[in-house]
Order: sequence, then C-alpha cells, then structure tokens
Amino acid sequence: MKRLFFLLVLACGHAFAAEAPAPMLNLPATDGDPAKIDFATLPVLHGTHAVICPFSEQWKFQLHDYLLHHDGQYWCMWSHGPEVEDLPTQDISYATSEDGLKWSEPKALTGPPAEGRAYIARGFWVRDGELLALVASYKGRGAFGADKDLKLLAYQWDKASAAWQLKGQVYDNAINNFPPQRISSGEWMMTRRDARFNVSMLFGGVKALDDWQAIPVVDRTASARATGFSPDEPVCWQQPDKSIVGVFRDNGGSSRLFRSVSTDLGRTWSTPEKTNYPNATSKLCPLHTSRGYHVLVSNANVTLGRRELHLAVSEDGWTFTHMGRLDIPSPRPATLQYPHVIEHDGNLFIAFSRNKNISEVFKLSLDEVDRLRTR
Repeated sequence: MKRLFFLLVLACGHAFAAEAPAPMLNLPATDGDPAKIDFATLPVLHGTHAVICPFSEQWKFQLHDYLLHHDGQYWCMWSHGPEVEDLPTQDISYATSEDGLKWSEPKALTGPPAEGRAYIARGFWVRDGELLALVASYKGRGAFGADKDLKLLAYQWDKASAAWQLKGQVYDNAINNFPPQRISSGEWMMTRRDARFNVSMLFGGVKALDDWQAIPVVDRTASARATGFSPDEPVCWQQPDKSIVGVFRDNGGSSRLFRSVSTDLGRTWSTPEKTNYPNATSKLCPLHTSRGYHVLVSNANVTLGRRELHLAVSEDGWTFTHMGRLDIPSPRPATLQYPHVIEHDGNLFIAFSRNKNISEVFKLSLDEVDRLRTR
C-alpha cells in the first residue's frame, strides 16, 4: 500500500509532494486578512522624485518603463505612442542619466515600426557583456488576439555609433514581462505570454539568443472556465532552496495575486492558487535586494485602484510582512502604474508611469526600507 501511494504521488507531480507555501501577506495586526489593512495609516516611505519624460501633446502615451544601471550610467526605456496604448505607430524611446534623477532628452530606440505595426518596451538585458533592449512587435491594435504576428525582438547597443541596432528575434508568439534572470542551473529564465494570454516560462538563452525551451504554466481559457482566474503579467524569482515562485496578476476580478511554485527548476508547476495579497489589477515588480530581503512594488490598495504605489518587504521570499506607501507627489488624483525597480549604490530606483503619459522615477534609500522592516 505504501508503494502504491508513493507511485501515485510521483505520477501526480511535484505540486502534491511539497507542503503548501506560506501565506503571501501577513502584515502586523492583520492576522493575514487583507481586509484588515488600514492603508491610510501605512508607513510612508520618503525618497526623491523626478520626471524622466514629461507629457507631450504631440506624442501623449507613455507606459512600460524599464530601468538599468550599466556602463556607468542609468538607462530607461518605455513605450511611446500617439494617443492611447498599443496603437499602430507606437515605438520605443529611451533616455540616460548620470544620477538616476536628471535625464537626457528622449531619443528613439527602435524608430517607427513597419506600417500597421507597433512596439512595446520589454526591458534591458545584459547578455555576455552586450547591452540588449527587448521589444515586442505585433500587428494592429494591441498585442493580444487573433493574427497578431507577435514576436519578441532584441536590439543591440552599439557604443561606437551611440545607436541601437536590431540584433534578431528572441522568440515567436511571445511577449515577456521583465528581462531574463539567471537561475541556479546557469540558464536564463523569463516569463512569456502568447497572443492568447497563455502563460509559459522560457528557459535557455545561453547557447544562442533564440535558444529557449517553453514550459507551459497556465492555459488561460481552461483556467478561466475552471476557476475564473485570468492570468496576466507574471513575475518570478528563485528561492535559496532552488524552488521558483511565479506570481500573477488576475484579470478575472478577484483583486488578488495568484501564485504558483516549481520545485524542479521550472519543469513543472503547481496549479496557481489565489493568495491573500491584494492587487488593483495592475502590474507588479519584485526584487531580491543585496541586503537579503525581497521587495514587491505594486498597486495594493484595491479601493483606490492605481492611485498609490506600495512597497512590501519579505525576509524569506514567501511571506511579505511589512508594507509602506511610496511618498510620490500627486497634487491631484492621478494613476501611478507599471513600476520597475532596480538597486544601485544603496538605493532603489523605481520607474513608473503617471496617467500613462508621463515617465517618472522615485529614488528610495535601502536604509529607509530597513526602517520599514523594524516597524
């Protein structure tokens, strides 16, 4: 009987072999209940705010900001469009900075797309010492749907000419969420959605730019029918025990994050489960800091939607135990969304979009985050 049970567990996959992960959120005095979070009294995290690219009447749309510190300077790229998001003619702009606060005039990264097409910024990737900018390319309005000819491309920075050049295709029918990250196997790992919102993880990128293995994680149609969960904008990180955590925005109306876990270097994944972490149906960004703890930047106040950005801290990468509101100046109601966070020289730099038409950055000292951890 014991042998039969063991074989049954083995056949059912790794999700049954491991204990259920800890709750994703457990703030002081809440007992893990997100309804008990008093967002009005959360600690306020003070820092320095700056504008990367101001609003323009001629070219209004700005979203999908990504940061990097490389070769002695900061880089930022974003999607730049004429009116609203993801229309044909949308291209990619970039700017640079010596200190992360004073930015150069925006320049074209991709140039205009082919007629009837658009680009979406997908982040910087330093591969074998080469600076790459990842860009999704597609037909028509929006990257998702039928006949989108969706492709993930890489542009290479040529320092001699101070210009970006198309290097090649990374993957077909793919849009990533954040650039690849190295895992313990030596592979690069990157989340992928196809044009139908199905989620998979890509592993590889070592032998060649376009050498990847896609591992399915969530079939969007099947998931929506079974549980109502509609995955979008996944993020992932590896734990010290080599397990990998995947976290998903839910477009199905739950106002919660979903989480999936792999214990075999991403080759199989547990069924995503709804967590107790609130999310105002928007993109989030995690980071494992040099001080050992994890941070997660997101729109956590569901009642206010995207009008506030919050930073939460986890000591173990499973449960976030402290949360604060970023003290971003907002003289009138505005949406603050799609954060990307990097660390450099003892500070976090968090890029985001205001009202989807201004690119901004918030510099936050890690010492300020450490004070949050002790409250």
